[in-house]
Amino acid sequence: MALIQLTYKQIINSDTTGDFEQSVFRATYEEFLIKSQVYNPGNKIRTFSALKASDSRANALQYQISFETGHLVDRLNKKMPALTDNIGNHITFDVARFELLESDIFEMSAHKIAIEFITEPFTLCATIGEYLVLTKGKILTGEPAETFTVKMQPNLSIVSYQLHDANTYNAPVLLHY
Repeated sequence: MALIQLTYKQIINSDTTGDFEQSVFRATYEEFLIKSQVYNPGNKIRTFSALKASDSRANALQYQISFETGHLVDRLNKKMPALTDNIGNHITFDVARFELLESDIFEMSAHKIAIEFITEPFTLCATIGEYLVLTKGKILTGEPAETFTVKMQPNLSIVSYQLHDANTYNAPVLLHY
């Protein structure tokens, strides 16, 4: 068996739909407008990337703006809004990381952020083509386990992979068609 962790990077911009996404978009843009003033007296610099280039301390906006997402992420109850298993159940996450990708003090549509959701460890039971058959935590040889299936897709990645002794755990079954 192998223990894996997944990460899903959700990009949020002006075109993104959904209550969570729109709330995050608006809240972080408003916070960017307020917090960026410290690094941009007189609003002479428009974009986040130009602001970082002119004053490296402006990268602290990543951290400062992330606080604005905390209460919104907490409301998700550890369920990723944009990633579900094959029957529509939301995949749970353990950690969420915020990243300000770009913004513009005069053009809200240029505001773009990412939230990277990282799962708890799952046991990889099998791969079937582009599908992962997973179960939560570790499973022992011969023990039944409740599984779920997730399709690999853009912005989804395996970020941690740990093999286990075959004498203790079943080896993953690789099926190819």
